[in-house]
Amino acid sequence: MRTLLIGTGGREHALALALAADPSVTELICAPGNPGIAAVARCVPVDISDNDAIAALAVEVGADLVVVGPEAPLVAGAADAVRAKGIAVFGPSKEAAALEGSKEFAKRVMSNAGVPTARAHGCSTPEEAAAALDEFGPPYVVKDDGLAAGKGVVVTSSREEALAHAAACERVVIEEYLDGPEVSLFVITDGTTAVPLLPAQDFKRIRDNDEGPNTGGMGAYTPLPWADEDLVDTIMRTVAEPTLAEMACRDNPFVGVLYCGLALTAEGPRVIEFNCRFGDPEIQVVLSLLESPLGALLWAAARGELATVPALKWREGNAVTVVVASENYPDKPVTGKVITGADGVPGVLHAGTARDEAGALVSAGGRVLCCTATGADLTSAREAAYALVGGIGLAGSQHRTDIALKASKG
Repeated sequence: MRTLLIGTGGREHALALALAADPSVTELICAPGNPGIAAVARCVPVDISDNDAIAALAVEVGADLVVVGPEAPLVAGAADAVRAKGIAVFGPSKEAAALEGSKEFAKRVMSNAGVPTARAHGCSTPEEAAAALDEFGPPYVVKDDGLAAGKGVVVTSSREEALAHAAACERVVIEEYLDGPEVSLFVITDGTTAVPLLPAQDFKRIRDNDEGPNTGGMGAYTPLPWADEDLVDTIMRTVAEPTLAEMACRDNPFVGVLYCGLALTAEGPRVIEFNCRFGDPEIQVVLSLLESPLGALLWAAARGELATVPALKWREGNAVTVVVASENYPDKPVTGKVITGADGVPGVLHAGTARDEAGALVSAGGRVLCCTATGADLTSAREAAYALVGGIGLAGSQHRTDIALKASKG
């Protein structure tokens, strides 16, 4: 099975490693890829904002399966363009990807499906935003209605800050605050059958103790030792399955991965957001424990044959990933800095890297590396992940020191 993977980040590096390890994947091509992915795949150029270019590349390389990693091309309809060429693709249609592309659309779907989530209002004017903030009260939750690379959400006790964020966005969704620990669950689906992966927890804020602005994610761990044994079953029954059924009723079946971001409130799980792709950096830890072949799983989902896949097998132990970010992230990051200690190191996944003219590895984005490790327990997995962080040289870099710390202490 010749597989074409679309994307450039840490999510795609994790996917590439898992796909390359699957014997059914005879050739792995990644477009455009990154220096880390180049060690396990043939990297070729493509403009991921050009649906026709992605589809043409799939034809050119003779892909049997296309896996679209990032949300932007999915929301723009890249999967539709590939399917129009008669090629199997793991990723939702443009209409189905609106579950991430528009938070208002997602709220309407959840309302129709009876999925538990926060009360919310869509707002386009300062007057509407002010009224919604006053209705829900602090902490204020203001979300950019469109894509914002994981940084379009402000949670604050400051009404002025909340209003400023609303004013900076074309349209926002303002909703009530959901109190409780957050959980990410990836659900693989062919539109009918749904298979959950391990639940994970990520850390959005830039600094320790969940302080500072939101980011795309500064670390994650799995499994969750504090979670109820029936947590995944509950999420599937109350969230994933009703949502997928509603999408099918709309003649827009969701094929790909439905990312369920939830808060575990006193009343039970409540949806914070849906994404139409694997979350980064949670997928790094989840895939590091997946024993079943990933390529065969995604191939079955893309072809509507997920019901034939055997139950997933998982490795024993725990996994932790810690993100090494550029100076000044999540504002405009300082890039072009030389990186040492990352080339060819197992567990160091490339998220925002490039080669300079001399061939040196340099930073090329906000989140640069994901240091991912496993262990018999969370404590040993944390120690191994932070040992990888300690081996990285990147001037001005930043990382959190408390990823999975509370969970490891029980």
